[in-house]
Amino acid sequence: MMDARSVVIRPIVSEKSFEMIEQNRYTFQVDKRSSKPQIALAIAEIFDVTVLAVNTMNVPGKPRRLRSSKGHTSAWKKAIVTLKAGDSIEFFEGH
Repeated sequence: MMDARSVVIRPIVSEKSFEMIEQNRYTFQVDKRSSKPQIALAIAEIFDVTVLAVNTMNVPGKPRRLRSSKGHTSAWKKAIVTLKAGDSIEFFEGH
């Protein structure tokens, strides 16, 4: 099993993710190999909250170009975590 800090890579900070905080849903970039139970345990361990549900999606890389060279962004995995009513993650509240 992976370490909790290696499962959760970073929080996603966007307008859409901040709108979902009102419904007690928080968005994170997670390791592509992690499962929903691993993500739930990692969030509960790191932030000391009760996780009710985890929804995941694989975000594909997009083609990009810089002048004459072509490339693409990396593919990654996103997790939307629903917390028990009354629980919150302070990192998001400060912004």
